Amino acid sequence: MVYEGNKKRFDQDGFLLLEGFFDTALMDELDGLITDYFGADPDWFHNEEFLTKAATEVVPWFPQNEGVAPFDEVDTYPGFADLTELLIGPGWSNLYSMVMFSKKGTAGQAWHQDCSPEDAGQHNLNRLVYTSNIKAEIGGQVVVVPGSHRCGELPAGEPHGDLDGQLVITPRKGDLLFLHGHTWHRVLPIKEKYRFSTNYRAAPKGTPANITDICVYRNMRYRFSDNCVVQERQAG
Repeated sequence: MVYEGNKKRFDQDGFLLLEGFFDTALMDELDGLITDYFGADPDWFHNEEFLTKAATEVVPWFPQNEGVAPFDEVDTYPGFADLTELLIGPGWSNLYSMVMFSKKGTAGQAWHQDCSPEDAGQHNLNRLVYTSNIKAEIGGQVVVVPGSHRCGELPAGEPHGDLDGQLVITPRKGDLLFLHGHTWHRVLPIKEKYRFSTNYRAAPKGTPANITDICVYRNMRYRFSDNCVVQERQAG
């Protein structure tokens, strides 16, 4: 499962999709726990300023913080840790896991970088686990700009506007998507039902544990620790 070619592709593109990585039974178990927790219309978590400016309508859940044991099985799943080490080196650290739930009719997630890109050596690794199929008719596909992790700051502009070179990814149950923390990416609007994915975030050795506290959007930088816009951004 761990091949050097995966490292080359990740370093070149800033993302790596491995189809059918996880066992169906584990995905079904996690999917059931997630749907039981959220229901179809959970309350918002973020404040109104974030929801409006970020154009990012998601509700997070941190199941491992609550001792929901089946989510620990992802960390110990064969090849998961080995692939993580292949991509970001030995001595890496687990940050946290987070389920991101999007309701029907919501905007998904606007273009963003998970962390500030000024220092190329300081970044997180997002490991996205899909416990159910992402379908075009429902929405919620992942959009990335390949190679953008080497291009510095996400350009200022319209939060959901198309970017040159963007690629739409439609993951299926059991897929594993690795995303470099500086890669420009977004999630398309949710047209039907609801959509969720589970993020297992990690970081290379020597990276601060709060590396993802400030997220870069096209119209702002936002600090999650105190729910504050730390920089307004405008095109031009």
